[in-house]
Amino acid sequence: MTKRRLNAVIKSVRQLYAGFLRVNRYELEVEQHQGGLRHLTWEVMERGNSVAVLGYDPLRDEVVLVNEMRPGVLVGGDYPYADNLVAGAIGDDETPLEAGMREMKEETGLDLRDPVLVHPGAYVSSGGTSEKIAIVAGTVDTGLAGGVHGNASESEDILTVVLAAEEFIERTRRAVITDLKTLVAGYWLAEYRHRMRK
Repeated sequence: MTKRRLNAVIKSVRQLYAGFLRVNRYELEVEQHQGGLRHLTWEVMERGNSVAVLGYDPLRDEVVLVNEMRPGVLVGGDYPYADNLVAGAIGDDETPLEAGMREMKEETGLDLRDPVLVHPGAYVSSGGTSEKIAIVAGTVDTGLAGGVHGNASESEDILTVVLAAEEFIERTRRAVITDLKTLVAGYWLAEYRHRMRK
């Protein structure tokens, strides 16, 4: 069976909630794979797009992660203080690389050098949110890493964590890492680490 290009149209949108996150209710008209139209009502959480940043020190062969309380993990029933990538919202006037450098400085106090775009933006959970996360990697000096950082106006309390790259990759492979963007970065580093060390 040849896959054909289907059409989906937003017929109307109504805002249900607006705070740190926005929730909108969409009325949709969508084509079905076996023919005909279907009318759907769907709630979508919207918060804009984000960037996640992998800071790697090629001389020490270490990565910089951050540890802060994650409400979604707490609500999900798991221990909410986990080591994850630096991450944050991409401003309206920022590229993912610019946002990545800013977030690294805000959350760890470190300068991100030679940033590269690993992925321009993947949907976090396309059935429930429009948010996409870009992944950026760059080099940092882990010899300067440490302490608690964050944007005070956002009530951030972020501990800087330095791990040997091999330990980070092992945590990824053993499913100790449960944050999806951090998991993707762990597999990416496992494949491209030798290039970053040159």
